[in-house]
Amino acid sequence: MLDFPQPDVEQFFQTYGIETFAVSPDESQLVFSTNLNGKYNLWAMDLPNTFPYPLTFHNQSCEHITYDPKGEFVLAVIDEDGDENGQIYAVPTQGGTLLPVRKKEGARHIHPSLSKDGKKLYYTSTKDDATYMKGYRYNLETKEEEVIVHGEEAMTILGDTSPEEESFLYMKAFANTYQLVYVKNKNEDVLLTPSPDPQHTVSDAIFISEHEVYLLTNYESDFSYLARFDLETKTFEKVVQVKAEEFKRMKYDQTTNSLYIISEKGVRDHLYQYKLQDAQLKELDSPVNVIDQLVIAESGRVYLRGDSATVPANLYKQTDKGWEPLTKYGVPGVKEDHLIAPAHVKYKSFDGLEIEALLYRPKPEKDNGHMILWPHGGPQFAERDSFRSLFQFLVHEGYSLFAPNFRGSTGYGQTFTKMVEGDWGNAPRLDNIAGIEWLIDQGYARKDNILLMGGSYGGYMSLLLHGRHPEYFKAVVDIFGPCNLFSFIDSVPEHWKPVMAQFIGDPEKDKEKLEEDSPINYLDAMTKPMLVIQGAKDPRVVKAESDQVVEALKEKGRDVEYIVLEDEGHGFSKKENEILVYRKVLDFLKMYTQ
Repeated sequence: MLDFPQPDVEQFFQTYGIETFAVSPDESQLVFSTNLNGKYNLWAMDLPNTFPYPLTFHNQSCEHITYDPKGEFVLAVIDEDGDENGQIYAVPTQGGTLLPVRKKEGARHIHPSLSKDGKKLYYTSTKDDATYMKGYRYNLETKEEEVIVHGEEAMTILGDTSPEEESFLYMKAFANTYQLVYVKNKNEDVLLTPSPDPQHTVSDAIFISEHEVYLLTNYESDFSYLARFDLETKTFEKVVQVKAEEFKRMKYDQTTNSLYIISEKGVRDHLYQYKLQDAQLKELDSPVNVIDQLVIAESGRVYLRGDSATVPANLYKQTDKGWEPLTKYGVPGVKEDHLIAPAHVKYKSFDGLEIEALLYRPKPEKDNGHMILWPHGGPQFAERDSFRSLFQFLVHEGYSLFAPNFRGSTGYGQTFTKMVEGDWGNAPRLDNIAGIEWLIDQGYARKDNILLMGGSYGGYMSLLLHGRHPEYFKAVVDIFGPCNLFSFIDSVPEHWKPVMAQFIGDPEKDKEKLEEDSPINYLDAMTKPMLVIQGAKDPRVVKAESDQVVEALKEKGRDVEYIVLEDEGHGFSKKENEILVYRKVLDFLKMYTQ
């Protein structure tokens, strides 16, 4: 018999990703951004066939795709090496060179949409106002452009357009937990919720007609629900809610006069259809645990992008026989039974607050006795029951992994999510420590065999935990994490700065608290070996944040390895970089688990 070698890091990280997708008006073609050649490009499938072919060779990430109403071209928002300054390009549906449509160096363009006749482009950009942004209407024929929404007070983003293009929705984001949506109707701006207070969010809003808007909001509720606003009578009404679930995104289907709603409940998503005529909410089957994108074709057919803990992101089409996969991305060379789904566990934190977490455990014959604590990024984010190559690879190598959704995480209500605001470094930190103590009490971990790793806010938390609780950890991996809250607040993108006072704190009013919560002030206790990873073009956590902590620790003679990726931003957009980094992570961890 042939004896094949065990899978290694390259097989786990040769899984392909899908960033976004769109379906042509006649459903003859589907375009998606994927890294089949190791870097993200636009690829297409001629439906019902599912064999992909390349449209572009730009080798850069794409955050949005939309079709021309006639199906003659697609618009795509593409950045450069992760700098997040997306520019709007057009490309023919048969592929070719990217044609710049709206482009300005150093500016970010988001949420482009086309009018029904395809002649007008609506979008938001930082090009004339880096702080609050503006919403534009650009005529593709005459090349004339006008500002239709001026940002004021907060980051302002243009949303949906009414069927006759007489009115526009726009959002003001004062914070992640305070987002108001308005209708601009001629010279009138109408708030969709009854009052701006108490703080609440509107996560999505859609025109059903010229006078009727449906929205997802948590106004006067801990969890978001479906509501309706009548522009003629200026009335707001709550429509339907599901207990302890966050309604977060929706799409309208004209063919059935219904809304498809994605709901978040803890680590998993649910899919609902709400029929407006008979006011009935029905839960639908979903082929995945986490739904990242929903597309409703003109025919009413539903397409989605999503993943589960043991299955990478794929595209699916709803049929009479159920969900048909259009892509079949998996882990090359790895048997399905070698992939591990996490257990969903709950524990009590230091103050009695219940915390949900994902616990990955390797097969007993592979268990090396070491536990990795993974504090997630965000922090107003959550670790979901979704696929991470890194997690699967580490568990396959024999590590256990614990990912708690500490206070501040999304999916557990507005009150829970707001708990991290103005308190980045105290209670969330203690939630992580309570999780470690729970692991030890349950026999899942030993205090001398715990490793620490996280990215973004998770990198920040890894640094802080290392500085304040070094006795728990053998080694630490920081992936583009802030180390100094003062310099971090000062260096974030301009359109983030208005939210920083509520999100983290005011550098003057909250000086003492920010000093207490900055990892850079705990260097003396950071004695454990460290690996620090940073993208040179990261616009969110700039390279200077990692430089600070690495230089300071090296001056103290500490064991610190530092990897800077010159062509990456806040993450890994290129397969060779991802493999390089996680090979190094594995080698680093193995040094302390022998």
